[in-house]
Amino acid sequence: MRRRVAEARVGRLATVTPNGLPHVVPCCFVLEGDTVYSAVDHKPKSTFNLARLDNLRATGLASLLVDHYEEDWARLWWVRLDGTGRVEEGGDTRERALGLLAAKYEQYRRQMPAGPAVVIEITTWRAWP
Repeated sequence: MRRRVAEARVGRLATVTPNGLPHVVPCCFVLEGDTVYSAVDHKPKSTFNLARLDNLRATGLASLLVDHYEEDWARLWWVRLDGTGRVEEGGDTRERALGLLAAKYEQYRRQMPAGPAVVIEITTWRAWP
């Protein structure tokens, strides 16, 4: 599971709105131990005040789903990481997240994310198969 997650280039970040509705967006991420880091980057956005950040601040609930699809269904898999999430606006944790993301993604080496970091402390790993 760890290898698959660590090697994946994109995941789907799920958060929960204050009124209990799901909110899912694709994201770049990096895994370190039992922590996932992501960041609000420079890709076109109208604001850094994103729903995923508001949701994390309000509920602290997050999941990351990483999956692989092929027409050969014997090769399908998914891994879901559930945990507690938070937003890091600055400081050492945000800087660590940005450094790890830059090591994984060339795009972040060229232009570091300007927004906050998302930190998920993983409490549960689930996978299929």
